[in-house]
Amino acid sequence: MTQPEFDVVAFGATSFVGRLLSRYLLGRHGAAGEFRWAIAGRSESRLKALREELGAGATNLPIVVADAEDEGALGALCARSRVVCSTVGPFALYGSPLVKACVERGTDYCDITGEAQWVARMIAAHEATARKSGARIVHCCGFDSIPSDLGVHFLQQQSLRQHGRPCVRAKMRVRRLRGYFSGGTVASIVNFVKEALRDPAVRKLVRDPYGMCPGRRIESRQRPTVDMMAFDTDARSWLAPFIMATPNVQVVHRSNALSGYAYGREFAYEEAVMTGRGPGGWAGASMLSLGLGGFLSAVAFPPTRVLLEKLLLPKPGQGPSPEQQQKGGYDLRFFGHTADGKTMQTRVAGDCDPGYCSTARMLGEAIACLALDVPRTEKAGGFWTPATALGDRLMQRLVAHAGLKFEALSP
Repeated sequence: MTQPEFDVVAFGATSFVGRLLSRYLLGRHGAAGEFRWAIAGRSESRLKALREELGAGATNLPIVVADAEDEGALGALCARSRVVCSTVGPFALYGSPLVKACVERGTDYCDITGEAQWVARMIAAHEATARKSGARIVHCCGFDSIPSDLGVHFLQQQSLRQHGRPCVRAKMRVRRLRGYFSGGTVASIVNFVKEALRDPAVRKLVRDPYGMCPGRRIESRQRPTVDMMAFDTDARSWLAPFIMATPNVQVVHRSNALSGYAYGREFAYEEAVMTGRGPGGWAGASMLSLGLGGFLSAVAFPPTRVLLEKLLLPKPGQGPSPEQQQKGGYDLRFFGHTADGKTMQTRVAGDCDPGYCSTARMLGEAIACLALDVPRTEKAGGFWTPATALGDRLMQRLVAHAGLKFEALSP
């Protein structure tokens, strides 16, 4: 069998996160080393401009031209690479043809989507074909949902090591999050709200924490969610809803199902934001809960949605400066309980803006891990999660190169 020309093709390279990814890959691997990669998108002139922007070291960086809606061009692109990754969102609007092309040609694929309803559609439409073709499809390889998915993976490892059994209940609490909403993330949220308003099935899916699980064969009657302010005795803090919880929670539960229920058939997981204890924490949880509800209501109401899109929200392609990105970061705390009452605490932290800098690094390591570290004899075709496809190998890469930390804490 002829070897593909490239290890990785980065599709959507001229998007804001795509440019960050390209710069990261260039710094990690160079343009003409053993790791063979190319930038791709619909505009040759913009790709050439990106190559010039990257500097003299990118002179020999290959360019592949393909439009997100041109199935023929996407098929030719997939035939040239072992892995294709995409930063072109909203994925529900622009991502489906590329996933289809990868699946049909047996090409591995990663992206940074957090659009749970779209991921569920892709699984339903293409998983059987992916198993036949050998394509490994790994969605959610950015801040949605690598820190959550690998965070629970790490929590369970520590629980097995210390207690000899996994945690049947786990939760993530956002202790600190400093960063910016990307234009692509905002566009994805707006598109999701539009879909949910017109399709009851979408509303039902995103309310189901087990919505991505194969067959939804879950024995737990728990439906973990934090959709209003509450107090958490484990975190000793007031809580508010976390806007990214829906995809993260569904990905973690899918990882459990795909791993043969390694966390247990009654495993339940949820996420929320810590706002502190005492009156200040209560006030913060109240304000954050009301603010999130108000934002989603404004997005749902067409006149205010138009106003937000035009005047207040970042546009796709826009983002913070490098200096602003470096000032960002996050600190996520994981709490677990075993069936016999033992507790476990762990931490995942990142050292730069979660939605931009850290997402680009995580995607860069995920695609390299899939291309170089995980042979097809070990992981067959299908729709996987970051934890089930890449697991410990990716965690090691993230610690070594991407500024992430995974730490066990004293209860």
